[in-house]
Amino acid sequence: MRIRNLTFTNRKGLELSAKLELPAEGRASEFVLFAHCFTCGKDIAAIRNISRALASEGFGVLRFDFTGLGSSEGEFADSHFSANVEDLVDASEFLAQEYKAPSVLIGHSLGGAAVVFAASLLDTVKAVATIGAPADPEHVTHLFGSALESLEKDGEAELKLVGRTFKVRKDFVKHLQDRDMDGVLKALRKPILICHSPQDTIVGINNAAQIYMAAHHPKSFLSLDGADHLLTEARDSLYVGRMIAAWVDRYVERKEVELRTDEQVVVSLTEPGFTAKVLAGDHRLLADEPASVGGLDLGPSPYDFLSIGLAACTAMTIRMYTDRKQWPIDEVNVHVSYGKHSHGVDSEHTGEAGAMLDTFFRKIEIIGEVDEAQRKRILQIADKCPVHKTLEASSVIKTEELTAT
Repeated sequence: MRIRNLTFTNRKGLELSAKLELPAEGRASEFVLFAHCFTCGKDIAAIRNISRALASEGFGVLRFDFTGLGSSEGEFADSHFSANVEDLVDASEFLAQEYKAPSVLIGHSLGGAAVVFAASLLDTVKAVATIGAPADPEHVTHLFGSALESLEKDGEAELKLVGRTFKVRKDFVKHLQDRDMDGVLKALRKPILICHSPQDTIVGINNAAQIYMAAHHPKSFLSLDGADHLLTEARDSLYVGRMIAAWVDRYVERKEVELRTDEQVVVSLTEPGFTAKVLAGDHRLLADEPASVGGLDLGPSPYDFLSIGLAACTAMTIRMYTDRKQWPIDEVNVHVSYGKHSHGVDSEHTGEAGAMLDTFFRKIEIIGEVDEAQRKRILQIADKCPVHKTLEASSVIKTEELTAT
């Protein structure tokens, strides 16, 4: 399994629900701990996509529901910001015991503020990334509206957000007010990446500026131009995940994970939809279907990969031949598309009228000082490409069940 459903017990004895996203090979050398936004949960689309993007780059990612949210035990009314930070520390200890302590903390919105505080308590954390985070945890109280008056008067109130009702107590606001994020940032001394959208209407871009000014170098800012606060567009959340992975490599030295040698390719579908993680040797990719058939178009389709294989093999075969002949070839471009072709108009094949044949349409562009005879020979050599021969020949596919581990 590439996604593992887990639970761990926090310091208050409550069982918290978690998911561990792993790379396609099922193992990781470095782990990321993710904190979700206020009243959200581990399974919102943006968090899934960010975790997926990080896992595709070889990281293990643990995301979990804070106390009283999602599938975790406890009452939200009994929770508060300090408890969220404690849950993060407990999650880190769980990872350290079962896998490896997280070297990276990522937090979205209020979760971004929480990871800053948690990072100050965890020596193993080497880098921190915030996404749409407030510069002051108390910022979240602007969502309370009229509930603030009830909190002051009655000590508790019902808060309605995104169609759901949450009970909060006065203690919640007190814990937000007591936290000095500016002071923690100034003392943190760990690399931080601040991701924020200029169009964020929930947590304004000025919060990113305040965090940046308070933090010490090395610090970086990533503009999520055009994105909303919740990163509802898949392309935005996947972009964040890929950019964080690239940034983290500057500060986290990852060891090579020993991969399975008895397989050439492993493809894992771990979430609803068609987006699949592809492991090809030491290379990690995404495969998907176009939006027109229900995919997210986040990677090549299966037939795209077939076309890629033919085009790449053709170009490499030509390069090998022309290098051996020492012909002055500057560039070879191979264009391949796939479609159905009628037998009736294909003189090279016979069959029933109207029957359709799977056909790869290939065009080869040769740039260099070669004569017509050489060009003609290059086109002949293209047909000797191993993938070309495989596609034209009949293949045998043997299938067996692999027991999940």
